[in-house]
Amino acid sequence: MELLEQRIREEGIIIDGHVLKVDRFLNHQIDPVLMDAIGEAFTERFKEAGITKIVTLESSGIAPAVMTGLKLGVPVIFARKKPSLTLGKGSYTAVVHSYTKEETNKIYLSADFINADDRILIIDDFLAKGEAVMGLIDLVKQADATISGIGIVIEKSFQDGRKRLDQLDYPIYSLARIASLSETGVEFLQE
Repeated sequence: MELLEQRIREEGIIIDGHVLKVDRFLNHQIDPVLMDAIGEAFTERFKEAGITKIVTLESSGIAPAVMTGLKLGVPVIFARKKPSLTLGKGSYTAVVHSYTKEETNKIYLSADFINADDRILIIDDFLAKGEAVMGLIDLVKQADATISGIGIVIEKSFQDGRKRLDQLDYPIYSLARIASLSETGVEFLQE
């Protein structure tokens, strides 16, 4: 996605050669115009997949997921990183390690909002090692729902997350695929 790649080049900050900080438009300050374009891109790719719900992880996945849900006309469910009294007793859980925060969290998804009849699109902001998406896949499988696709805003292709997901044989669509990060900038995979 050209607009996203341009924003990454212009405003992304590379930390230690492997972390990409995009808090100016994606995961701290959110650019609604860019989110609208991201929602449109995911919708175009998955509009024929029969999606009934979108599942993401709080908090950075929520904005692109909501914009996609708006365009597809389906609800968005986000997995929580902390338990809540409102979750009730019927919830699915998985364990996810955060690469950038260097911590492991249990994530929670209410059983009230997902069932075996659902066709799920998983959306996440970043794909690096694949931990977050693997956790979301686990939650969806616990509900016996069908995973109809995985949408990633920014994929760091030089890490092993994509290889892990490719082995599972789900349709995966990444809007920006980064081949490398260095002091000189970002190199994107050309498809």
